[in-house]
Amino acid sequence: MVDARPSPSVTQEVWLRGPLDGFDPVVMPAAHALLQSAEDLERAAGSLTPEQVWTRPGGAASVGFHLKHIAGSIDRLLTYARGEQLDASQRAAIKAEQESGEPLVDAATLIAGAVRAIQHAVQVLRDVPRESLFEPRGVGRAQLPTTVWGLLFHVAEHTQRHTGQVITTAKIVRGASD
Repeated sequence: MVDARPSPSVTQEVWLRGPLDGFDPVVMPAAHALLQSAEDLERAAGSLTPEQVWTRPGGAASVGFHLKHIAGSIDRLLTYARGEQLDASQRAAIKAEQESGEPLVDAATLIAGAVRAIQHAVQVLRDVPRESLFEPRGVGRAQLPTTVWGLLFHVAEHTQRHTGQVITTAKIVRGASD
């Protein structure tokens, strides 16, 4: 398993730290992006209170939603990459991503779940045979066409998109409580 936690002395972004051992260069940029997200999530949201995690500034999605969505979407996209369809629990999890829980689920718990999902995706990237990357896959009930590589790349870019939203929303809710 690739460690997604930053070294305290590391200041460069993950992609500038060099090649990752054991990764095909074709998938390495996606692994770099995922590992960067894991580091950024902790820095951006680790110190938020449970109330801040679930605040929806201006009606925008909460940090909590984005963290739950990162973990859930990685799981769902990797299911499609394996050539499988979502099960009932995965479909139910989509609806639960908006729910804060009672008591409110805290940042550490949500970040840990997102990082576990990211680490799993990074392991999948490490282990995927190059010859399987362009095998066709279908997404959803409509079986929209893509490939294994399309899904794995989307795991990385989608995670980065929501990580950016976590960073921005965390700054907003911190500023609102100052």
